[in-house]
Amino acid sequence: MPKLLLRIDLPPAWLALHVLAAWGLAPVSPPLFGAAGTLAGKVLVASGVLVMLAAVAQMRLQRTTIIPRRDPSSLVTGGLFAWSRNPIYLADAVILLGAVLWLDAVLALPLVASFVWLIQSRFIRDEEARLTLAFGPEFDLWAARTRRWLGRK
Repeated sequence: MPKLLLRIDLPPAWLALHVLAAWGLAPVSPPLFGAAGTLAGKVLVASGVLVMLAAVAQMRLQRTTIIPRRDPSSLVTGGLFAWSRNPIYLADAVILLGAVLWLDAVLALPLVASFVWLIQSRFIRDEEARLTLAFGPEFDLWAARTRRWLGRK
């Protein structure tokens, strides 16, 4: 992959592309969500941004990278990370869902599943392999009790 593409092959770029696609589908989508969708969308977008900022702050406090494909320096397992192994990616998906509702773009709903699949296949699997190499049994224990997207096991 060319160097420029590697530099922009990051989750925020994929999120922006999916939101742009949702925006493009909005004019051809039948109106379904209305005012309730607008309100729910705004709440989801704001919640996603707050979760993202909180997760980034937790990672910064642990002095580990938030950049995919870089080696982590510590394993963050508390706070939001006790409920999701990937709270930033979860926040991205919530932001996208919020944007779809806000835009009243029912035809864009499949983009949420597409985004989750893309993030999982392009980023999460590699990150989990890096965490396994770096932290071994400590990562395995965390993964055994915390779901990849949301919830405790």
